[in-house]
Amino acid sequence: MTVDLEQQPVRTDARLRPEILIVLGLSLGQSAIYSMVTIVARLTASQPLSQQTATLNASQSARPYLDLTYQLLGIFFSLVPVALALYLLRSPRSLLGLDLRRPWFDFSWGVALAAAIGLPGLGLVWAASYLGINANLVPAALPPVWWAVPVLILSAAQNAVLEEIVVVGYLVTRLRELGWKLGWVVAASAVLRGSYHLYQGFGAFLGNAVMGVVFALFFIRTKRVLPLVVAHTLLDVVAFVGYALLPREWFSWL
Repeated sequence: MTVDLEQQPVRTDARLRPEILIVLGLSLGQSAIYSMVTIVARLTASQPLSQQTATLNASQSARPYLDLTYQLLGIFFSLVPVALALYLLRSPRSLLGLDLRRPWFDFSWGVALAAAIGLPGLGLVWAASYLGINANLVPAALPPVWWAVPVLILSAAQNAVLEEIVVVGYLVTRLRELGWKLGWVVAASAVLRGSYHLYQGFGAFLGNAVMGVVFALFFIRTKRVLPLVVAHTLLDVVAFVGYALLPREWFSWL
């Protein structure tokens, strides 16, 4: 797969840079700042990083239906920056490949990317755990209630939509419009992706940054973000639901 080196028309609109900062400040740029503060807090704590825990999809109330309400509200409002990014792009379907004209292409490449990223990723997680440069990861900590698995699947899809549309589709498009060189565009997207995972440790930063390089190049080449959404959703569903349903001892290496 070759990379499309064709540069998009450069925009001189003075509002474009503030727009990017606002979109990121309301979404994953904000998460990156919090994540950097968290890793500093972890590194300066009395316990070593390898003995600390990073929990995803945590319960938010001891009352099951209140917990469900919080979970669904969190998923919904996390997608508002996606709506903002798409609104600002004006023509997201044609610009990002969010249409359904190529379902087999989107699904097959999504599965292939998930396999290509997921299998080496497991090895990286193990190595990071072995080296003590990651916190212990708990992908799901919801109570054993009937809605836990559906919420975990929705959470996986929400992560995928938010990250791939904002960090790849929106950011790559806007930076290319500003005239950034291809290498800097890919690096910015990849470093941002790694940064908001830094709260998990340095292995998570590295693994997600590598994933960011692959995903950004794929989008630049194909101009389609849907395969990335499919791949990311599959990766998170396997991680979240697998952890929730399978015996805990299977995940002792995390």
